Amino acid sequence: MTHPVQIPFLNLTSEIERIRPEIDQAIARVLDSGEFIFGPELSAFEAEFAAYNGMLHAIGVSSGLTALKLMLQAYGVGPGDEVIVPANTFIGTWLAVSAVGAVPVPVEPEFDTRNLDINLVPGAITAKTRAILAVHLYGAPCDMDALRHICCVRQIPLLIDAAQSCGAEWRNSRTACLGDAAAFSFYPTKNLGALGDAGAVVTNSAEVAERIRHLRNYGMTNRYRHDCKGENGRLEELHAAVLRVKLRHLETNNRKRSELAAHYLEIFADRVEIGVQRVPSYGRSAWHLFTIAVANRDQVADKLKKSGVGTLIHYPVPPHLSAVYWVEMRKLNVLPVTEKLSDTILSLPLQPLLDETSVRRVANILGEVIR
Repeated sequence: MTHPVQIPFLNLTSEIERIRPEIDQAIARVLDSGEFIFGPELSAFEAEFAAYNGMLHAIGVSSGLTALKLMLQAYGVGPGDEVIVPANTFIGTWLAVSAVGAVPVPVEPEFDTRNLDINLVPGAITAKTRAILAVHLYGAPCDMDALRHICCVRQIPLLIDAAQSCGAEWRNSRTACLGDAAAFSFYPTKNLGALGDAGAVVTNSAEVAERIRHLRNYGMTNRYRHDCKGENGRLEELHAAVLRVKLRHLETNNRKRSELAAHYLEIFADRVEIGVQRVPSYGRSAWHLFTIAVANRDQVADKLKKSGVGTLIHYPVPPHLSAVYWVEMRKLNVLPVTEKLSDTILSLPLQPLLDETSVRRVANILGEVIR
């Protein structure tokens, strides 16, 4: 019996092997130094990551969720406040708002961009709105011109959940530098991934940066002097050293992702039954994920799996329908665009190790499955 060629959704082991000597050297450097927390690797990574994003400050933290939470705290968001969030996002965006005691106020996405419907944002703003927390979902930037205008008129901070968009651009600038601050996740599957949980916040505000530095380290300003209720949210030296290595390869890998995405887009251009993500004309996606919207999504995914193609679903349960938010969000009744996306979205393989032949094979198999 002939087994189909396997095209996995992701292969982290192979990605690591390509740069294994550099990673081994970085880890050995940390082990030899004997400094494992707040050492030279963290300082160097923060400087390099800030420069990469065109920002003055980068603060390494322990995870993407920690980055979101501390960013909100640094802007004074707390109990009684409301934060505008996308209805269509990973639940971590909402959890960060809840963690600081504020209320997430969901706004529907546009179906084709998957991101915030800008026309609906002003109507969601109230006297209690303390910030807009936008997400560049799957790596594609939101309409940053419109969001910045709204925030400027209403005089509220524009904060970015950039967990999936490391390297994305808007008008040739990194999208992170177009908000007041941006939070990143370096979870291993991200375009810039650590060997475990890690994250960072970038900002041009020295005051915000200093506040986050205190919050991530038990609220300490000096040793055993605690001026705020902080937490243990530090980025470890080993992760920082590995991230420094991977940051050097990020642009090459992102270009490869873009090339592969372009092949998908070309093949699917005339397939109206395959809904691809539209990237705004002024934006450049980091292509963390390549998603399509298809009818009978679960059956399509199952048939692709049987044909040797790995897929994932991002995300089958939207936050407002999850058990943790069901009660407090029931007054919303339904969010139809978000729910349609959760029923139809399927993510196809898009790792930098793939080649055009593999992408065309995936596309051809998908075409046969849908027919």
